[in-house]
Amino acid sequence: MTSATIFIITGYSGSGKSTALAALEDSGFYCVDNMPVALLPKFLDLATESVPETKGFAFVMDLREKGFLDKYEDIFDSLRNQGHRVQILFLEADEKTLLQRFSQTRRQHPLVRNGSLLKAIQAEKEPLRELRQAADDVINTSFYNVHELRAAITEIARKNRAVSPLSIHILSFGFKYGIPHDADLIIDVRFLANPYFIPELKSLTGKMEPVKQFVLNDPNCRVFLDKYMDLITYLIPLYEKEGKSYLTLAVGCTGGRHRSIAIAEFLYMQLKKPGIRIAVSHRDIEQ
Repeated sequence: MTSATIFIITGYSGSGKSTALAALEDSGFYCVDNMPVALLPKFLDLATESVPETKGFAFVMDLREKGFLDKYEDIFDSLRNQGHRVQILFLEADEKTLLQRFSQTRRQHPLVRNGSLLKAIQAEKEPLRELRQAADDVINTSFYNVHELRAAITEIARKNRAVSPLSIHILSFGFKYGIPHDADLIIDVRFLANPYFIPELKSLTGKMEPVKQFVLNDPNCRVFLDKYMDLITYLIPLYEKEGKSYLTLAVGCTGGRHRSIAIAEFLYMQLKKPGIRIAVSHRDIEQ
């Protein structure tokens, strides 16, 4: 069995375990909710062979499985002895917050039978006490919104060197053919001088050197690129911290054949560095 990074997400019901699992899935982990702990070793035997490209695995395990607390310690220790890195993330929240969340979502607490929701929340704490003490990270989510919790989980994954880098797509387009709906940031470069009106450049595209030189040597273009690169290099680490997996930067001009292509190609070359996943494409270059 190939060794793997394994996150076990556990803790109180309503504390945000599903959000944490989603954040790890977006970070490149193979994720399973409510995994029976006794099946974990066999699952890993199969999964490490069938999904070798994964950054690791993440499982939500909690009191929904009756035998979890009796079995987890021996199984986790066995996996660690086999070379796996098992990280326990314990999520909790105060009683007031949990009551509010269950009221808003109208979900049923797994320990509620004929008693009250408050009693079920209180009854869950003591059985989980030892697991909480054994956890590698304890996160109180009482004052986290969904985005803040995702960012916190992504940062934990990053510290374990298992996060997929942000994938950047630079896309040129022409406004006359419509705005690309998958763009995260759109910049309009129609303020630049248009090579279309230069007879010897009209039939060329922004990938060709004469058009590139015409566009990039414009004094307004140089000022713009300095400011825009400052913005992009500022934003990229913030998007990564938020846990964003894909970022599409769209550059538009009138027809999508000259200015937008030249700028997109420039941005691609500036951002292309070792460890950066980046691609460039030109939607309307054949129009």
